[in-house]
Amino acid sequence: MTERANQDSPRTEAGDEVGVFYDDHPYPPPIADLDRYREEWSDPHRLRVEYHLLWPTTAYRQDLEILVAGCGTSQAAKHALRQPAARVTGIDISETSLLHTRELKRSYGLKNLKVRQLPIERAQELGCRFDKVVCTGVLHHLADPDAGLRSLRAVLKQDGALYLMLYAAYGRTGVYMLQEYCRRLGVGTSGSEIEDLLAVLRALPNGHPLAPVLRGSPDMRRPDALADALLHPRDRAFTVPQLFDFVERNGCRFGRWYRQAQYLPQCGALSTTPHAARLAELPAREQYAAVELYRGTIARHSFIAYRHDHPDENQSIGTGEGTWAFGNRLLGYVPIRRPRTICVQKNLPPGAAGVLINQAHTYSDLILPIDLYQKRLFHAIDGRRTIAEIVDCAEKHSGEPRCQARARAFFERLWWYDQVVFDASKNATAVETAHE
Repeated sequence: MTERANQDSPRTEAGDEVGVFYDDHPYPPPIADLDRYREEWSDPHRLRVEYHLLWPTTAYRQDLEILVAGCGTSQAAKHALRQPAARVTGIDISETSLLHTRELKRSYGLKNLKVRQLPIERAQELGCRFDKVVCTGVLHHLADPDAGLRSLRAVLKQDGALYLMLYAAYGRTGVYMLQEYCRRLGVGTSGSEIEDLLAVLRALPNGHPLAPVLRGSPDMRRPDALADALLHPRDRAFTVPQLFDFVERNGCRFGRWYRQAQYLPQCGALSTTPHAARLAELPAREQYAAVELYRGTIARHSFIAYRHDHPDENQSIGTGEGTWAFGNRLLGYVPIRRPRTICVQKNLPPGAAGVLINQAHTYSDLILPIDLYQKRLFHAIDGRRTIAEIVDCAEKHSGEPRCQARARAFFERLWWYDQVVFDASKNATAVETAHE
């Protein structure tokens, strides 16, 4: 874990200087209109995608107990809005942030939302256990992140899931350079000092490690966002090995990356290099660590984790220490397309009938060219049929006999590239038997 903050400053009772910081600079920037967000989540398939990312082998359900820990100005309200059958609790140390959340609760009639000013380290005072705990962009700001994660684990049901985001060390090099610059100059968080800092950033050399971040994040031009990135009183960042150590020493186990393609050596340009075979021989976590170094600019680690004593060790389907094969059981899974997945049909590479792109990816090499047969399979995904059913239907029109092995490899690649998630809750035993 890489410490990047001066932690010798005075602390307040209600959450130390970080709480004071967010009272003065609430983040994310407060919003009053969630109509577009509600519309985006009106597709029931999108809710199923989120569910089966966390619980691929469990039948879909909506009546979840959800904790949004460090909910900021709107995150808990968003979860309550998109999942009306769930019961959502939001906690934060900033009363200013909670005021904005309460206003959204009032405006949208979110009767399934409760909010409370409470540090993450005291989450057990809620007297409740949760199916899902969301904590993004918070643990790395705590004086003791281990205490924070242990607290979240303590309120997680045994078969529950954690959705976490931590800062990544290498991709934030430019941020930490400017944090140190500001510290040396004694730059504060007043309005005039932030305006001066914005002017300085406009003169930043194009070759500076922070320059690509500024170009790719319009949000960084907002005063509160800039303060959160460069003037925060405390943050730290994690490499992949440090992240695994952090998770495991606090009674949890890693499940999967929220978007995994950028960590996988079998995805993108790295898969065509002379090192591809050597990387494939490494255990999974060593692959992730190597690819993080290769990418160089991953700034956030978003991932899913479970309690170490989760009763179903097969929740993390398709992963393992150095193996990625699903086997014939894959044919019994129901694929569901991930949001923002598109099939491009212009300016195609030779021999391709389309190119699949997940628009949420930030690396341009994470594209998946497909042939005509694969395109037919992709367009047959409806969120209801199993892969075996999709293949059987496609074979009637493909003119190619017995394509199961080829189709199975294709659906594995769709999963690697974050094009689909799998609902593996149906019993696939009959499918395995039939095709072995």
